[in-house]
Amino acid sequence: MTFLYIIIALVLIFDFINGFHDSANSIATVVSTKVLSPFAAVSMAAFFNFIAFLVFHLKVAATIGKGIVEPDVINLNVIGAALIAAIMWNLLTWWWGLPSSSSHTLVGGLVGAAIASSGIGSVIAGGVIKIVLFIFIAPVLGFLFSFFLSSVISWIFMRVPPFAVDKWFRRIQIISASAFSLGHGGNDAQKSMGIIWVAMITTGLVAKDAPLPPTWVVISCYTAIALGTLFGGWRIVKTMGQRITKLKPFEGFCAETAGSVTLFAATHWGIPVSTTHTITGAIMGVGARKGASAVKWGVTRKIFWAWIMTIPVSGIIGSVMYLLFNWLN
Repeated sequence: MTFLYIIIALVLIFDFINGFHDSANSIATVVSTKVLSPFAAVSMAAFFNFIAFLVFHLKVAATIGKGIVEPDVINLNVIGAALIAAIMWNLLTWWWGLPSSSSHTLVGGLVGAAIASSGIGSVIAGGVIKIVLFIFIAPVLGFLFSFFLSSVISWIFMRVPPFAVDKWFRRIQIISASAFSLGHGGNDAQKSMGIIWVAMITTGLVAKDAPLPPTWVVISCYTAIALGTLFGGWRIVKTMGQRITKLKPFEGFCAETAGSVTLFAATHWGIPVSTTHTITGAIMGVGARKGASAVKWGVTRKIFWAWIMTIPVSGIIGSVMYLLFNWLN
């Protein structure tokens, strides 16, 4: 039982790190366009991260808890190894200033630990393939929608003075940033819930056929991610808000709106997508509308490689940590 408490603590630590690692996703555009101060932006994002539990069903939590690895092969060593792998990769990419996916590092760690424990047959291929596909689908959807939306808005307001457009969109960008933060909390906090849920099933505290995790698990995970967001990940804010492309308020609105729609849809369908991938693709979309030279493709290549490496590197770390835990036991 003591190890279960340690696992729960690790999950909440991961959730906290997820929040400050991914806070850049929801605030980078609104900070870089100078619509809100950094403190006001993270406060807003934290609030909407937390209240997401009032809006979304827990379909993503069910996918993480029961749709990636066969529940019968999961034990606390597997879960602990996956969490250590996820925390290590999140901290490394935060230090390097790379907006990698907290979702995919958790999935990679879980898959790697499960393979080390019970072999490749323990992995639910369909669930993992769906998540891997959305490494590419989520940013493409964000890119296309933001490109289209920014093109339409540019056409509608082409005869309006730029200062008037900026003034109007500086106000409504707060709405789009809030919506993205809501989607971030709704999708990302559920991943941690899924891990605690399966840990409690493994130890017999929750029935295997329980439709939802306990309420205290839901509130704890949303609180942890909100607190993490409040502390902010400023290294990644710089990459997301300044180094990919220069943003105007209406472009920030378009990127956030495109990202929000993608996240809301994925959460509704129970798909644990990367908020990082989604908003990065959306920012690239509004930049590409101005021409290929407006996007700093050298930066995006580094981000892309971080995306590709996340699941396999986390999987390797997860498998090594499982073998270490097993040896210590």
